[in-house]
Amino acid sequence: MDLENVIRELYAQKATLEQAISLLEGLQHKAAPPSAASDDTKRRGRKSMDLKERQDVSARMKKYWAARRKEQEKV
Repeated sequence: MDLENVIRELYAQKATLEQAISLLEGLQHKAAPPSAASDDTKRRGRKSMDLKERQDVSARMKKYWAARRKEQEKV
């Protein structure tokens, strides 16, 4: 079999596959429910802390860094 013919056939198959993928992706975007994309009830990232939680974290971190400084003085 001629190598050029094999390459030509592969390019033809590639073009057919790209068209099929494009079509399926278009169908996938149309099938997605519009409410799922605009759902504002789902938050991403970190949750916000109230004042009590921030104070607790602050106290823990002050204790942590004091212990680290004390450890560094020993070395």
